[in-house]
Amino acid sequence: MTGFASAPGRVNLIGEHIDYNGGMVLPAALSVGVSIELEPREDDGVFVTADQYDAPVERQLSKDAKGHWSDPSVGALREANTLGLLTGGANLTVRSNIPQGAGISSSAALTVAILKAARDASGVSALTDQDIAIAARRVENEYLGVPCGIMDQFAVAIATPGKAMALDTASLEYELLDLPANHTFVVIHSGVSRKLTDGRYKERKVECDEAKIYFKTDNLCALEPEEIAASSLHEAARKRALHCATEHRRVLATVDALKAGDVETIGAMMNESHVSMRDVFEMSVAPIDALVASATEAGALGARLTGGGFGGCIVALVEKTGKEEWLARLLEAHRDAWFVCEA
Repeated sequence: MTGFASAPGRVNLIGEHIDYNGGMVLPAALSVGVSIELEPREDDGVFVTADQYDAPVERQLSKDAKGHWSDPSVGALREANTLGLLTGGANLTVRSNIPQGAGISSSAALTVAILKAARDASGVSALTDQDIAIAARRVENEYLGVPCGIMDQFAVAIATPGKAMALDTASLEYELLDLPANHTFVVIHSGVSRKLTDGRYKERKVECDEAKIYFKTDNLCALEPEEIAASSLHEAARKRALHCATEHRRVLATVDALKAGDVETIGAMMNESHVSMRDVFEMSVAPIDALVASATEAGALGARLTGGGFGGCIVALVEKTGKEEWLARLLEAHRDAWFVCEA
């Protein structure tokens, strides 16, 4: 039986690099996404056709990841076999309008959509969307070797466009929240691409793990910022922990502001978040910083890097009535940047 499924991309409004450190995050689903058609096979062959790539590719389930664009597909099918959804490979047709390397979770959306399509093909209804999200994270961590948290997978497996997800990554409890009525979150690609397999992402994860060992905790976000600042932990790990603790508190404030319709506070928290990502977690790059500065100068209430860092997208909070003028002014000043979508 052929299976069909789709999953949206996501933008993280605030809460970067704290989903694997016990914090609260606030992603939102986007209108762009991935759709999958999956035809099970009896052998271990994997045949993937994707509209974003010129030629189809043939792989085998038994082979390890090799840094190829088809790796998430192979990993997802291996996980589908582990879950009992499939008993072999599959022919996959992938259609996507999510830009690659933009920081809006193309890999997570693809993995989740394939697992949902395998569930559809198998008729196994007992596997929940939350189960799918957790399985998709295993694909990222164990097959692709990306030390990511659970945020992306939860957001694309459960959230729908027009909603933000306040997700407690320590407990996996979540709440879906309406986005502001008169403002929009605009996603702009900086023109600088990046991949989560970039060693700098893993380096930040290692530094956070060092801080966890020092403080004897799995939850850096539960620590008091003053305790971290006064510690004798080496500078890099201390700064990463400090970002986690303060970013968690910014997310909590943003969630409260979103519920209250307080867009000024949301914007202020976004601005503070970017400063922390730039100066404390040290995950930004000059073109991103310039784009964020221009976004606020042009009238955005707040703007920040979103995603794993070192390139990709920014997200900006802009009044709907002035969005087009704001966007034209921003793109005129940054010719390499381009509009992705809005939430």
